[in-house]
Amino acid sequence: MARRDLLKLSPLLLAAAFAVPSWRAKLFGAGMEFNDWISAAIFRREHLARTYSDADLVPLDRFYVNTYDLDDPGIDLDHWTLTVQGDVKHPGEYTLVQIQSLSRQRQNTKHVCVEGWDSIGRFGGARLADFLQMVGANPRARFLYMECADDYYESLDMATALHPQSLLCYEMYDQPLERVHGAPVRLSLPTKLGYKSAKYLQLLRVTDVMPKKGYWEDQGYDWYAGI
Repeated sequence: MARRDLLKLSPLLLAAAFAVPSWRAKLFGAGMEFNDWISAAIFRREHLARTYSDADLVPLDRFYVNTYDLDDPGIDLDHWTLTVQGDVKHPGEYTLVQIQSLSRQRQNTKHVCVEGWDSIGRFGGARLADFLQMVGANPRARFLYMECADDYYESLDMATALHPQSLLCYEMYDQPLERVHGAPVRLSLPTKLGYKSAKYLQLLRVTDVMPKKGYWEDQGYDWYAGI
């Protein structure tokens, strides 16, 4: 067969391959891995997500709440700490006051959900990069892995963690984070889809090996999830 004929047949061959159950999962997995690789290759830490004016903000009481399991897992806010583990010089328990001692960043950015909706909100907190520097994280480590009070879990590539707009968020609209939005501390990642911005943070581990990718990613969602 001529090369042109083979190219014409390639969509049919690919469709036939997806029709075979034993091949389908492998093909989807390979496609997702390739997409993650491309996304990481073109990511630029100096490129900022768009920011917006206060006039563009969705009112806080209309900022949509999308939960994984519980609107409020019942964290004792007065005694909360963030456990830091892994490839860091200073592992241990870190309080909200220690996180708040870092330079505060406030930004009006868009939270984009994989379900198709988005909201522009005002988020405040410490740059994740500043916190990682405080705990002595190895900047050459590959990943951050996080666990949450509602049993959610998530992971990030280090380049995204060090992005200047990636926040350990403890404020929305210049007020302390409400429980339904992930109090006392959540991630705010305007360069990622919303499911990466884990709420109710309890554990952060700097590592080269992810024990798990993320709650939704382990069910087939894109791991890199860049926007």
